[in-house]
Amino acid sequence: MKEFEERFSELHGCRYGIGVVNGTVSLRIGLLAAGIRAGDEVIVPPYTFYSTASAVIESNAVPVFADIDLETFNLDPKAVEAAVTPRTRAIIAVHFAGQPADMDGLRAVARRHRLVLIEDAAHAHAALYKGRPAGSLGDMASFSFQSSKNLTSGEGGIITSNDDGLAEACRSIHNCGRIPTGLWYEHHVLAGNYRLGEFQAAVLNAQLTRLEAQTVTRDRSGRHLASMLSAIPGVHPQKRPGDCTRHSYHLFMLRLDGASFGAPRQAVIKALQAEGIHCSGGYAISLHQQPMFLNKSFGPYLEKVSRRLNYSRVHCPNSDRICREEGLWLEQSVFLGPKRDMEDIARAFAKVHDHAPALAAWARKQKRV
Repeated sequence: MKEFEERFSELHGCRYGIGVVNGTVSLRIGLLAAGIRAGDEVIVPPYTFYSTASAVIESNAVPVFADIDLETFNLDPKAVEAAVTPRTRAIIAVHFAGQPADMDGLRAVARRHRLVLIEDAAHAHAALYKGRPAGSLGDMASFSFQSSKNLTSGEGGIITSNDDGLAEACRSIHNCGRIPTGLWYEHHVLAGNYRLGEFQAAVLNAQLTRLEAQTVTRDRSGRHLASMLSAIPGVHPQKRPGDCTRHSYHLFMLRLDGASFGAPRQAVIKALQAEGIHCSGGYAISLHQQPMFLNKSFGPYLEKVSRRLNYSRVHCPNSDRICREEGLWLEQSVFLGPKRDMEDIARAFAKVHDHAPALAAWARKQKRV
């Protein structure tokens, strides 16, 4: 375990790594270590997995949704700034699909308002922002090793940090409240057993030797595919700012503008699947529109503040547009293939575009049936 924690944290530019049972738990532990209290607010994006926000609720804090940038799929620092209130204590920045968020912009907001900045780097193993590794860009970071991830042990996670105090607090919380100088049966804070198992650490250790080379391959493949798809009307790959030195391409994200392409997204997805391209529309609804938020089904959490929460009034038009109309995902395993695989995908998109009028007619007919 210690060997894996040291190797992973070093790869991601950090002095500390604390292996835990999964990525959701790593976020919650980070929030607790940062001193988040009942009723505090934590800003999160609406275009992300459920756990980014559920971990906030399980810390008895309030998720506040700030919209994403339409082109990058990541948190918009201007939207974050607008969402800050006197109750705000932290920001969770998701590096969606493996592309680092605008960390300079988000750090500036965090500094202005004295907020903790946590990276949700579940997708971003070995990604680089201005040459710096994801995981070293905020106060703490959370990584996931769930079965779909670029580095996996089936389930698992890790917290990385360069902050002595935060790392010490995380290590205590993940290990039943123990501290290094205490006795084994002494428990100093309310905590639990969230330790990553030795078997999972051994599995991850074996993969670490390949992660760098695999990430370079994914990054090269993703760049090549994006350059080809950008030439097709209505196809807009995830915009890659110059500060993204390396994208880990856990997902290849694009927006498909049905009007410009000539056929609606769902019909295009079916046609691509018929061409052997495994793709999907990704999230169907923004996170704040999940039934749990709309119904305020928070269990024992947020009892004192739930009356003032109304997630049906949250307005995140960019996230909603991507979810309902334009988002399209390709999964990371595709990008370990040779260059010709990327060209096969691009040819399939071009073929579907060439037949867009017939595809649009088919889609209209399906609506009438």
